Amino acid sequence: MDTLTRMRAFIDVVEAEGFSAAGRKIGRSKALLSKYVRELEDELGVLLLNRTTRQFSLTEAGHTYYKRASELVAEIDGLQEIIRDRSGDVRGRVKLSAARTFADAPIGQSLIDFAKQHPDIVLEIHLDDRFVDLIEEGFDLAIRITRLENSSLIARKLSPFSIRIVASPEVIEKYGIPSKPQDLASLPCVIDTNGRWLSNWQFQRDNGDIFSVAVSGPLEVNSPLAARAAALSGLGFSILPDFIAEADIQSGRLINVLDEFLPANGGIFVVYPHRRYLPAKVRVLVDFLVQWFKYNKRETFTS
Repeated sequence: MDTLTRMRAFIDVVEAEGFSAAGRKIGRSKALLSKYVRELEDELGVLLLNRTTRQFSLTEAGHTYYKRASELVAEIDGLQEIIRDRSGDVRGRVKLSAARTFADAPIGQSLIDFAKQHPDIVLEIHLDDRFVDLIEEGFDLAIRITRLENSSLIARKLSPFSIRIVASPEVIEKYGIPSKPQDLASLPCVIDTNGRWLSNWQFQRDNGDIFSVAVSGPLEVNSPLAARAAALSGLGFSILPDFIAEADIQSGRLINVLDEFLPANGGIFVVYPHRRYLPAKVRVLVDFLVQWFKYNKRETFTS
């Protein structure tokens, strides 16, 4: 048994946070992974993991070894990618982070279409509404919906992005169209607690200054899809991503208001770490997403 295999087993166990979880993920038994890690510790002459019946934790040596071993394995995998790229053989596993909102919306079809077109690449998607640390958590890339700030990551813009404030025709008929953002403070609003600003909705003045308005209403939920359903049901005004609201706006099921006060310059980005060599499997996915959004986004938003 070679050291690299034991090293990979150790990394898998650490990243899966357990032997059983790692075994399920990579298709090997808990006993075999435990054997590999124990042999690695014997080879190094140090304890890497503190084990109990319920959980394990990394020792100080384990932390040091995991960080360096992950870098070495990434370098080895990168070398393999170079050879495969030159031979035209693109395969492997890509670990991607994306917001649940992205995957649940129609634009999430982009990831399904990629998996169908590239069966030799395993697309491992982790849905999380926080911004993961790509390097520390071992991700190849992430899809982020934001106004991109200064970052050490490389970013490619897939699509513009904006938010919309909407309400059903029944709500508009009952309360009227608000003429300024401050009017929302006295109107029923649906709060998406998954959003960045919660119940303090942000707006922009003509000079670019940002200000917020505190809103409240009958429903708070951590899902823009549920907030959309509430708006359609007439519970109040809701703030939604454009790729979720657009089809309803086009059909007249929802009416958008206060567009001139909403911050602009947002986007949907694919981001990945700086590397000496971008693995072919990652580059193929990035290029696919850029092309998919170029030709499919508008149709997907309005369908």
